[in-house]
Amino acid sequence: MILPYLIHVLIIMGIYIILATSLNLALGYTGLLNLGHVAFFGIGAYTSALLTKEGIPFLIALLAAGILASLAGWLLVFATRKIRGDYLALATLGFSFVIYSLMLNLTNITRGPLGIPGIPKPNVLGWVVNTGAEYLLFVAIIVAITLFVIYRIVKSPYGRLLQAVRDDETSVKVLGKDTFKLKREAMMASAFFAGIAGSLFAHYITFIDPSSFNMMELILVFTIVIVGGIASMRGSFIAAILLLAIPEALRFIELPSSVLGPLRQIIYAVILLAILMWRPRGIMGKVDLA
Repeated sequence: MILPYLIHVLIIMGIYIILATSLNLALGYTGLLNLGHVAFFGIGAYTSALLTKEGIPFLIALLAAGILASLAGWLLVFATRKIRGDYLALATLGFSFVIYSLMLNLTNITRGPLGIPGIPKPNVLGWVVNTGAEYLLFVAIIVAITLFVIYRIVKSPYGRLLQAVRDDETSVKVLGKDTFKLKREAMMASAFFAGIAGSLFAHYITFIDPSSFNMMELILVFTIVIVGGIASMRGSFIAAILLLAIPEALRFIELPSSVLGPLRQIIYAVILLAILMWRPRGIMGKVDLA
C-alpha cells in the first residue's frame, strides 16, 4: 500500500517543481511579481482536458495547453505594461480572479462548479500511461525537459539580459534594449510551462474543477519559490520536494484526529519560519524580493 502512495506524492512533487521553476523564471530572473501563475496552471489544465475529451491526441492537447497559457501570459504583460511593483502584483492577482471566475461561470464549456470528469490518461504515440509508475516516469521526463530548457535560458546571454532587467531596467533601456519585449517573452515562457504542468495535473487526477486552481494553490507555489530562494532553480527543486514531503510525513504522527490536524499546521508553519529565519533569502536564494 505504501508504494502507490509514494508514487502519488512523487508525481505531485514533479508537477509542482515545474510550476515553481517556471514561476521563478518570471519572478526571480526577470523581476516580474506575477500573482497570476495559478491562472496559467488552470488554463493549461482546462485546455488539455477539453481537447482530449473531444478526441484530440494528447500530445497536441499538451502543446495547446502550453501555447494557450503562453498567449494568456502575453495578454497579461500587455495589459499591465505601464504598471510596476506592488500595483503589478495586484493586477496579476486580479487576472487570477478573472480566470477563476470564467472557469466557474462558463458552464457551457467548463461545466462550472461541477467540473470536468473522466479526463483520459495520456496516450503518447501509442503508449497509454495508465499506472502510477508509468505516470511518474512520464512526469519525470517532462520535469527533466523543463529544467533543461529553463536552465539553458537563464544561463545564456539572453538570461543574463533578463536578470539585468530585474536589477536595473533603466540601464537596460539606455543600452537600447526593448525591456517590454524581454518581459513579454519571459512571462510567455513562464506561462507555457505552467500550462504544461496544468495538463499533467488534469490527466493524472482525471477530474478538475475551479477549486483546483484557487488562492491556496498560488500560496503554495509562491511559498516554494520564496523558501527555495529567488532566482535559484536548484532552490525551487529542493523546496518543492521539502514543502510537499513535510505535510505527508506529519500524517504518520499517531495522535487523535482532532489534535493532529491543527498540530500539523502548527508544525508546518514553525518549520517554514525556521527556514526563513535561518536563510532569509531562502535555502539557495541569490537576490532579495524587492
